Amino acid sequence: MTTIQTVTLPDLGEGLTESDLVEWTVAVGDTVELNQVVAEVETAKALVQLPSPYAGVVAELLVEPGATVPVGTALLTIAVEERADATAPTTPAAEPAAPERTAVLVGYGPLVEGSSRPRRRSRSDDWVAAHAVADEVGLALAGGRIGPKVLPPVRKLAHDLGVDLNKMAGSGKDGMITREDVLRAVSGADVSPAARRPDALSAAHRPGLARPVQDAPTQHAPTQHAPTSGREVRTPITGVRKQTAAAMVASAFTAPHASTSLTIDVTPTLDLLAEFTRDPALEGHRITILTLVAKAVTLALGRNPSLNARWDEAAGEIVQFGYVNLGIAAATPRGLLVPSIKDADRLRLPDLADAIGELTESARAGTSTPADLAGGTITITNIGVFGVDTGTPILVPGQAAILAMGAIRRRPWEFQDELALRSVMTLSLSFDHRLVDGAEAARFLADVGTILARPGSVLSMV
Repeated sequence: MTTIQTVTLPDLGEGLTESDLVEWTVAVGDTVELNQVVAEVETAKALVQLPSPYAGVVAELLVEPGATVPVGTALLTIAVEERADATAPTTPAAEPAAPERTAVLVGYGPLVEGSSRPRRRSRSDDWVAAHAVADEVGLALAGGRIGPKVLPPVRKLAHDLGVDLNKMAGSGKDGMITREDVLRAVSGADVSPAARRPDALSAAHRPGLARPVQDAPTQHAPTQHAPTSGREVRTPITGVRKQTAAAMVASAFTAPHASTSLTIDVTPTLDLLAEFTRDPALEGHRITILTLVAKAVTLALGRNPSLNARWDEAAGEIVQFGYVNLGIAAATPRGLLVPSIKDADRLRLPDLADAIGELTESARAGTSTPADLAGGTITITNIGVFGVDTGTPILVPGQAAILAMGAIRRRPWEFQDELALRSVMTLSLSFDHRLVDGAEAARFLADVGTILARPGSVLSMV
C-alpha cells in the first residue's frame, strides 16, 4: 500500500517565520531515503539543508525556487510504500524485537539505539521499488509523456488565464513550461526561440525523470516595468538582504538611537599584541586588535550593565542580562551577518580569539547555524578594516548598544607632555536611549578606552 506524505517547511527555530527556497536537490520521480537532503533554504540567518522525513518517491514539488514560504507551508509530497508487516502485532518473546526505525526529520523524534544500517540497495532494487510505487500513484518515471512538465504555481496561472498546457511546449529545462511561456500564450506572442527548437519540443515528450527546475527562474520578473536596455538591474529582495532591511527599519524606528565617540591612543595595545605573537604559550591562537577590544567590552560591561540589557515593550520590563553574548558583525557574500559568542565574558583571551575566528569564518562560508546568529546581547563592528575612521552603526534589534572600531592611524598625539607620532583609533558607540543614559554610555566608552590605552595591567592577565 502506498500513501502520499506531505513535507512542510519545519520551524528552524530562533523566531524564524519564513525562508526562501534556494534550490531543489531532488526531482519528481526521484527515489529518496530517510534524512536525504531534498532542498536548500535560506533563512534570515543561514543557508540550511532540509532532510526528508520520509523514504519513498518524490511525487510533486509544490514550491518554485526563489519563492519565500512561511513555516508550515507544504514543500513537496512523497509517495511512501508501507511494508505489509509494518502493522502486524508483535508476539512477546524472550528476546525483544528490534524497534522499527521511525521516519523523522533529523534532530526531531527519538533515536533508536542498536539499530543496524540497512543494506545498501542496488540500482536495480531502487528501480523496481520506484516503479512499483510510481505505478500506484500515477507517476511517469519512464515511457511516454503523461502530462506537461509544469510547477504548481505556473499550472495555477495557466488555469486562471484559460491556457491549455497540453498544447504547449515549454522553453525551460527538459521541456518545463515556464511562467513566460504561459504569458506568451495569452498575449499571442511568438514562442521563444528556445521553445521553437526541435530538441526543446522533443524534450517535452522525452521519457525519463521529470526535473522541474528552470535554468533561469522568472517568477520575479517585473513585467510591469518598461525595458531599460540594460541600464538598470532589478534584483529580488530576498534572504539576508530582506531580513537585514526589515531589522534595520525596525531598529531605527523603534529604538531612539544616540551616539558618542572617543579617539584613543592604542600604541600600548599594539605593543601588547606584538608580545603575544612572541609568546610560545599563545602559538596557534590569532589574537588581534578585535580580540582585545572584545575583551575590553566584556570587562567594561561589568561596571556598566545597562548596556547589556533589552527593552521588552510588550511586558513593560527591562531585561538585564547576567551574561555577555558578544555579537561580531561580519561582512559576507550573502550580506551582513552577526554571529554571537555565547558567554564571551567567561572566556580567556586565547579562547575568545578562537571563538571570533571560528564564528566569522563560518559566517563567511555560509555555514552558520540559526543558533550562532541569535541571542546576542551587544555587538562590535570593525569598520576599520575598510579604512573608515568613524561611523554611526544601527543597533541590532533587541540590543542596547553597538560599538564600531575605526581604522588605526599614525598621527601626532600628546604623549608624556610631548608631541609624538602614535597609533590612534576612534571608537563609535550607538545606544538605545530608552535603556542607557548619556552619562552611562560615556562612562562605558571611557572604560573601554582606558583598558585599551593601558592594557598591560588588565588584558595581559585575562
